[in-house]
Amino acid sequence: MKKIILESDVLKLIKNGNKILFVDKETIITPLALDKIKEKKIEIRILNETQKTKDSLPEHFEIKKIVLGSDHTGYKIKNVIKDYLISKGYEIEDVGCFDENSCDYPDFALAAALKVKKKNADVAIFFDATGIPSAMTANKISQIRAAVCYNEFSARSCRSHNNSNFLSLGAKTFGEETIKSIIEVFLSTKFDGGRHQRRLDKIKDIEERKL
Repeated sequence: MKKIILESDVLKLIKNGNKILFVDKETIITPLALDKIKEKKIEIRILNETQKTKDSLPEHFEIKKIVLGSDHTGYKIKNVIKDYLISKGYEIEDVGCFDENSCDYPDFALAAALKVKKKNADVAIFFDATGIPSAMTANKISQIRAAVCYNEFSARSCRSHNNSNFLSLGAKTFGEETIKSIIEVFLSTKFDGGRHQRRLDKIKDIEERKL
């Protein structure tokens, strides 16, 4: 069956912060959808056969800019990871904290989440003692999908299945090399789309209903 791209599909793509529409050679794009694509300067890319999914087309993007944040417990490892990521060629913005004096993690987790929500960063990486409280904070913000990762498998899954855009890590839970390995997997894994996008759409619907 040929896939049809409607104007609503393009609007959903834009709302999710994507600028690339993946289609196959048989995809039909309606005139209204084409007008919106031109208006918003969306790039159309043709998928090969091995990239197709059963339910919908994946919306991949390359991570280039990362916002970092921490509370006082994550300050030291954040600085280590900042230097590490800069050496890898990523553009980094640090929203604090900026010393080891006791502070409140919601203030900085919120700042990091808003950078992602406003498209000033592709993803956020945040460090507190366990990763849990910053994720709880970030997930209060619409369009943020924060995940607490504890190994490479969870990092890969939260990206490929859940399209996570906020990684929370425990500074008191892991050593430096483990943290680096989790981050590497998180940053290099692409969203699979397909049935996973359908499920994210349901999460978004719950979010918008403000239950």
